[in-house]
Amino acid sequence: MYRDFKIVVNTAAGRRRYMQYLVPPILHSDVVDRYDIWVNTNNGADIEFFKRLAADYPKVNLVWQPDGVVNGIQSINAFYKGCCDEDTIYMKLDDDVVWFEPELFDKMVKFRVDNPDYFLVSPLVINNALSTYLLQIHNKIKLDKYYESRCAEPTLWQSGYFATALHEWFMNKYLKNGKYSELYVGSQPWAMTRFSINCILWFGKDMKAFDGIVPGDDEEFLSCIKSTELGKANCINGDALISHFAFGPQREILDKCTILEKYGEILHNQWKKNEGLHVIDDNVQNMLKDIKSKETEYMALPSIYKQIVHKESFEKKIGKNLPANVRAAIRAFQTKENKDVVIE
Repeated sequence: MYRDFKIVVNTAAGRRRYMQYLVPPILHSDVVDRYDIWVNTNNGADIEFFKRLAADYPKVNLVWQPDGVVNGIQSINAFYKGCCDEDTIYMKLDDDVVWFEPELFDKMVKFRVDNPDYFLVSPLVINNALSTYLLQIHNKIKLDKYYESRCAEPTLWQSGYFATALHEWFMNKYLKNGKYSELYVGSQPWAMTRFSINCILWFGKDMKAFDGIVPGDDEEFLSCIKSTELGKANCINGDALISHFAFGPQREILDKCTILEKYGEILHNQWKKNEGLHVIDDNVQNMLKDIKSKETEYMALPSIYKQIVHKESFEKKIGKNLPANVRAAIRAFQTKENKDVVIE
């Protein structure tokens, strides 16, 4: 509880390979009253992980897709109907948020309560195009050229090479030595433009005003359409920081460069210094090892959800028959990949 508000964190889940780093600090936090895992997957091994978390930690609450169907990001919108309690502040974290500062919950909940006129609030996010833009404008990061303020700016949003350089820059210059506060940029309101919602907070009473009905793309609707309809701005609390692993087009390069494992090494070492976090981390790692040993069994379990059959597009069919080097060249051209990214 915080100033008479219940605090509920939720995650559209998900992928246990990322959530192993997200879950421990959420469970350890005294600010968080409940952790809702929105089960938005058919992956039996991931679902087993969520079930074990719920069995071991009373704070964890599994929320099943209300329409009985999962379809990636297209089925996330239905979960918001359950986020309308008037005495509650909700905080949605992406399943691949791989680090956040220890003070995040305290800072963001206080900022949310102290700034009730904003519709959504977000922290500053490493690997989020508009957050990178803010770091650029405030001279916290030096890029090879000026990049525009766009949620889907091709390099800032799509490039795996850029994302790799950005994560390496953040880890080596600010995370390992604990100097991440040097990146703070203060309060930054925004309106009528899309924002990648890697982490957002809202009042349940604001969501209740439209019954949590979120049509179509939840990101476009919440960050642009609904806030504009309400005549409200959103705001980035640039004095609180998280790190988001990857957008889809970036993931292949980040995985090749073992960025996730590098975050894991840092976090495991940091959590060893805190007995509560260390115990939770050990338990989570043991869960993952056991699930891995029985992964074939869990993956064969039937899903409770209706199955969606996706028709393969003509472009995909053609692309699959192209040589790997040709596909890579096309992808690099489309995303304006620059393998020689330098970030200072």
